[in-house]
Amino acid sequence: MVATAGANLLNSPGAGPGGEGAVGRLLQTHRPGQEPLRVLSASGQLGYGIVEASLERGLARQPHFIGCDMGSIDPGPYYLGSGAMAAPEAMVRRDLGLVLAAARRHDIPLLIGSAGTAGARPHLAATLALVREVAQAQGLNLRLALIDSDLDPAVLTRALAEGRLQPLDDGEGPLPLPTAEDIHACGHRVAQCGTETFRRALTPEVDMVLAGRACDTAIFATLPEMLGYDAGLALHMAKIVECTSLCCEPGGRDAILAELWPDHFVLESMNPALRATPASVAAHALYEQADPFVVEEPTGTLDLRQARYQAVDERRTRVTGARFTARSQPTLKVEGARWVGSRAVLLAGIADPVMQGELPTALAQVEAKVRALLPLSEGQAWTLHPHVYGQDAIAQVPAGQTRQTELGLVLEFIASDAALAQTVAAVFKQNLLHHGYPGRLSTAGNLAFAFTPSELAAGEAYRFAIYHRLEGEDPAQIFQIRYEVLDTPATPAATPTITEACPA
Repeated sequence: MVATAGANLLNSPGAGPGGEGAVGRLLQTHRPGQEPLRVLSASGQLGYGIVEASLERGLARQPHFIGCDMGSIDPGPYYLGSGAMAAPEAMVRRDLGLVLAAARRHDIPLLIGSAGTAGARPHLAATLALVREVAQAQGLNLRLALIDSDLDPAVLTRALAEGRLQPLDDGEGPLPLPTAEDIHACGHRVAQCGTETFRRALTPEVDMVLAGRACDTAIFATLPEMLGYDAGLALHMAKIVECTSLCCEPGGRDAILAELWPDHFVLESMNPALRATPASVAAHALYEQADPFVVEEPTGTLDLRQARYQAVDERRTRVTGARFTARSQPTLKVEGARWVGSRAVLLAGIADPVMQGELPTALAQVEAKVRALLPLSEGQAWTLHPHVYGQDAIAQVPAGQTRQTELGLVLEFIASDAALAQTVAAVFKQNLLHHGYPGRLSTAGNLAFAFTPSELAAGEAYRFAIYHRLEGEDPAQIFQIRYEVLDTPATPAATPTITEACPA
């Protein structure tokens, strides 16, 4: 990496930033079996609001470290492709302020994964900038390990040519293999790092890890494994607590505490109104899993078929029995999203049952009419993607009258530029509004609109081109690790100092 002015780069690969940090103190002082390892999960997706009262209850239990998941590809390909952060910046700053202050006040490690939503380089940089800002505002000193999860397209094209890029089936069918052109066209390409990468980053000098795209489990399972806890139990615990109190009844976003022992762990929400019951905890195995009994990790397979859930009391559940089998060579889940065009959306409702029956034909006829009305210049193109939703969105049915079926219509237009997308949506709207169809009773209009303007600009559109399993690559060659010291001075002038870059 290139050093900025004033940076002090060490030449010893693998060295941390110097001086014992929170990680080193934990590794030196905790002994499994003498007391439980108390793991506090503060946020299931940092940036959407940490419940401060629950966080404080968790801190009162003297946790040994704090973990926060920050991202996912659940919001779709836009955030990975564009590099934008899904959560509002003001909320990310607030949540970071809470967990940073808590970790430093209690002198315990803080681990954050999938920075900035999708965990690509722009997300990591934006989150790091907020960490620096918060640390300076609060007068905090800390040493960070930063994990870069971006993939060189050459790695993927080589793997594609050698048959080492395999489809993943998440229950909805596998995505076809990308082409080499797909790989290079992606806005960003990332791999999910696992416990082996977090382990490399967690040198004794570190106070905090901020990772790009990461397996949710790695955030919470790595330190327990480093301390000697069973990998199966640690990963099972991590799989549950990364979503905080979602595993509870009635469920929520409150912090959750896991107490990990050598042969079991106990879960407890830090909201007294929420209950971690055997049924609710066991049901969480269904969350984001095609198979609730088998969880694939980069380094092996977590087997939950022998897992057992036992109530400790009405609010806590004890879990045992998970098993982990390491594979001979790690595999990595890889993700990439490419731009497909600019998007405009038309929102409307349809109450006429005759129009509803004619809708597929009407859309096709109006599309043909609009294409004839809008000749395209060279390089221009647009596509229509109709979505039909629900009923009873236009008017309330008076008592005693028969309920009338209504449909919500969302027409998505993706074009080669934003102006064309807006133009097509507007022309399409007007032609569909007055489109004639067999059996129509009135010419006043076929659609009802909730908003004006009814056609809305919806930004850029992306699609996943890469959602696959990468085989035969050493994670140590994929994930870049560097260290940074935030040493807040008495005056608010100084900049952070990078103290070491760990070469791939």
